[in-house]
Amino acid sequence: MGDTNFIVRDATMEDLPLLLDFEQELIKAERPFDVTIREDPVSYYDIKQMIGDVDAKVIVVESDGQLVSSGYALKKRARHYLDHEYFAYLGFMYTVPSFRGKGLNALIVGELKIWAQAMGLNEIRLTVYEDNQPAIRAYEKVGFKKHIVEMRVE
Repeated sequence: MGDTNFIVRDATMEDLPLLLDFEQELIKAERPFDVTIREDPVSYYDIKQMIGDVDAKVIVVESDGQLVSSGYALKKRARHYLDHEYFAYLGFMYTVPSFRGKGLNALIVGELKIWAQAMGLNEIRLTVYEDNQPAIRAYEKVGFKKHIVEMRVE
């Protein structure tokens, strides 16, 4: 498995500058999958707000004191017709390229599942671009299944 010196922890405000860099790398990686993403500057998340929010959990993975991966879970209200009132929505799943393939996605999802269960959230969802096959494989490895396809037209 290679490195085993990974530390999974809650993100702090001190992590924010690097997390904002991770967000830009994520946007850059997703641009080829989505022609509707606006030109830079673009931001997906309010990471600073989420770090202090009781209905959110932002976590990072460290290796030798360096941040190498991130993810979050948010408590979201479900649509009124579903069998659950709230669910955990996962996002901001990013790993530095040289650390991919080392099981960090599974570490992050595992921690976020624990948080979701502690919050009483038994339903966990995320969205991923259909053409992003590496991400889909990583999520399937940790138990996610395809559920719905969103379609669009101009």
